Amino acid sequence: MLNDLAREIHENALIHGWWDESRSFGEIVALCHSELSEALEEYRNSRPMEYKGDNNKPEGIAVEMCDCLIRIFDWAAHEDIDIDGIIRRKMRYNETRPYRHGGKVI
Repeated sequence: MLNDLAREIHENALIHGWWDESRSFGEIVALCHSELSEALEEYRNSRPMEYKGDNNKPEGIAVEMCDCLIRIFDWAAHEDIDIDGIIRRKMRYNETRPYRHGGKVI
């Protein structure tokens, strides 16, 4: 299911020229970080989770968080990564961890 979504996202990115030049892993991470920073700015400005901006463009906290997922899924499809399998394996592992493991405050 997620693999299909990732392929759809990646196909759209290809059509729109976002992979005409190769991207480094660092660039991908920076692009993800920029989307998360935009989500934080939406939050700091007390904006809603989703609203319509100029030209009905989806905007908001949740939209920017999803933009980060779109970047990640695009990269994963480009790298032919099994998102479904990796997420499920990681979730199963996390189920075995103790309550608030690692002793971290946050």
